[in-house]
Amino acid sequence: MDASESSTAPPADETDPSPQDRPRRGWRRWAMDTRPLRRPAYRRLWSSTIVTAVGSQLTAVAVPKQIYDITGSSAWVGYASLAGLVPMVVFALWGGAIADTVDRRKLLLITNSGIAVTSVLFWLQAVSGLDSVAVLMVLLAVQQAFFGLNSPARSASIARLVPADELAAANALGSTVMQTGLVAGPLLAGALIPVIGLPELYLLDAVALCATLWAVFRLPALPPLAGTTTRRAGVREIVAGFRYISRHKVLLLSFLADIIAMVFGMPRALFPQLAAETYASYGEGLALGLLFAAIPVGAVLGGLLSGTFSRARRHGWMVIGAVVAWGAAITGFGLSGSLWLAVVFLAVAGVADMVSMVFRGAILLSAATDEMRGRMQGVFTVVVVGGPRLADVLHGTAGAAFGPREAVAGGGLLVVATMLGLAVAVPALRRYRI
Repeated sequence: MDASESSTAPPADETDPSPQDRPRRGWRRWAMDTRPLRRPAYRRLWSSTIVTAVGSQLTAVAVPKQIYDITGSSAWVGYASLAGLVPMVVFALWGGAIADTVDRRKLLLITNSGIAVTSVLFWLQAVSGLDSVAVLMVLLAVQQAFFGLNSPARSASIARLVPADELAAANALGSTVMQTGLVAGPLLAGALIPVIGLPELYLLDAVALCATLWAVFRLPALPPLAGTTTRRAGVREIVAGFRYISRHKVLLLSFLADIIAMVFGMPRALFPQLAAETYASYGEGLALGLLFAAIPVGAVLGGLLSGTFSRARRHGWMVIGAVVAWGAAITGFGLSGSLWLAVVFLAVAGVADMVSMVFRGAILLSAATDEMRGRMQGVFTVVVVGGPRLADVLHGTAGAAFGPREAVAGGGLLVVATMLGLAVAVPALRRYRI
């Protein structure tokens, strides 16, 4: 590992002091690693995530529901998803460059305010009975643009709030909250729509974002570190970020690991067909719900047990092992004729995905310099969002050609073989440790 790939702990004056670590005994050795929560600044950032993780899912359910109610067409729901994806990708890359040139706290305040205003506009169009798909798609595009600007700054800030040896634990805490939101948010939305109505879901999201703004307001200033050259956040800086990735193999490999796992091994596009054909005897609706819920539930379980892995120092091996475990679990899912066994395999895959996510995030924060962290997180956001969508196309096509179970099992085996081959051919990732 060369000097540019070594871990970079935050300066002492930018990290809140914490009590000396004490050995964890008994069941606490296995429970969630909460060391970062002893640092007030990180605790504020994390607490804001708790609120928005559920609140954002209320809007994520309300928008497609409203579009379907207006049009009666699932195709329009799909077009709306595309309308949100494009600005999110563009502004995530640009937002990463901006996050490397300005006070990240100020950027978080501006972008969270923009998301909150957009949620209020969603509510206003709903209560007014406008029933315009065009307006909904424009608002969705604006909201996702603000999210793209916000996400790199939020993720890059973590390395300024906790030391390097707590980055994995901090990522586990944040990822667990987000995965919990993916499970609890839609369930809460489904329960609330018949009671309070769809428009009020948007309003609840806006109120939740006000709590987020207060938490972010109380963060310390996060300007570029002393000695960092002042730059414009333009195309040249975005290109420089990609050039930086190409020169640092461990960063490039961390992105490739996620692309391999998600593109070859995310089978969600085949869940409806599997529920209707392979697991129809269990009830199509029950099967579909369990298939979609299993991976997030497994990820939450992995987060709750983060004490089992968060102190590992060989981050590269943890990523390699997690991706291989993901591929093996997906292969097992594809070969399962029993719904309950299939759910178990998907849950195991969710645990592996959590471990991979935690250590890939830790590598990006520790191996990159502070002046590049925003751009690295921008690319990370694009990879995380784009990979599963490419997987939808690949698995949908393979499922139609070879059958859904064959496509799933083949994809899982491809993940295992490709990840192991990459680890053997390029040693930078397996050698990386903090």
